[in-house]
Amino acid sequence: MTKKSEANLVFWLFLAPVLFAFLMVMVIPFIMGSFYAFTNWSSSAKLDGGFRFVGFENFVKSFQDPSFLYAFGITFVYTILNMFFINIIAFSLALLVTSELRLKHLYRVGFFVPNLIGGLILGYIWQFIFNNAIPSLGSLIPALKFLADPNNLMLGKNTSALIAMVIVGTWQYAGYIMMIYIAAIENVPQELHEAAKIDGATPWIRLKAITIPMAAQAFTVTMFLTLVNSFKQFDVNVSLTSGGPSTMLFGKPILGTELIALNIYNTAFISNNLAQGQARAVVFFLVLAIISIIQVYVNKKKEVEL
Repeated sequence: MTKKSEANLVFWLFLAPVLFAFLMVMVIPFIMGSFYAFTNWSSSAKLDGGFRFVGFENFVKSFQDPSFLYAFGITFVYTILNMFFINIIAFSLALLVTSELRLKHLYRVGFFVPNLIGGLILGYIWQFIFNNAIPSLGSLIPALKFLADPNNLMLGKNTSALIAMVIVGTWQYAGYIMMIYIAAIENVPQELHEAAKIDGATPWIRLKAITIPMAAQAFTVTMFLTLVNSFKQFDVNVSLTSGGPSTMLFGKPILGTELIALNIYNTAFISNNLAQGQARAVVFFLVLAIISIIQVYVNKKKEVEL
């Protein structure tokens, strides 16, 4: 056996466990789930006339359901807000902790720690803050009961609950995204900044003309990560609002902050409609894949322009 063959054998032997796990956990369940989306699969299928193929019925019923359409819409809004605030705050923090600030390494750790807290625990912690800590401030923050307050004087009840979710999502994820920006900023050659200083460039001009263009690849990565993470948000949604408060759409009551992942879960396991839940998951995957591809393509073009 040649050295090249031995190297290939070692490579595939080391890769085999990961490939096996990927096939068993991702590929095979996805293929099976896509098949079940075209059936009447549920825990009570035998009682409903037996397991059978129903074509696109589950997809049609999903798009006829106002809660599914609303969940998609509110997920888009949440994703846009989350992407904006996470990246703005993360980039600002990265600039702060890459400056000549004392104890900057300690600040990096502090900003990153929220990302280590599980989403369910984080949601319950912030639920206590929004429902108890903030209202106890009284006149300092008037009429801002973020969660499930139908008489909110400042914001609509669904709007305020959605803003609460954005606050929690930003607080949790900004530190992680900050670390990516830190790596990009620290890779910018200092000679460029020194030359710009000699030429009289202000910090703002150096940021706009040197730092941002040189960190363009980082923006592509962070935009993708925040897009996918926000679109798939589930645990914080469950523990913070449980999809509430309720609202009305086309004369039907629906959950006002039920993101698409929670809508799929509720359809499959609460309503016991596993096949329709799987159909919604397939639609969710296709939409997210298309949006992600477009986002990466647009960002790659911006990298070239910068």
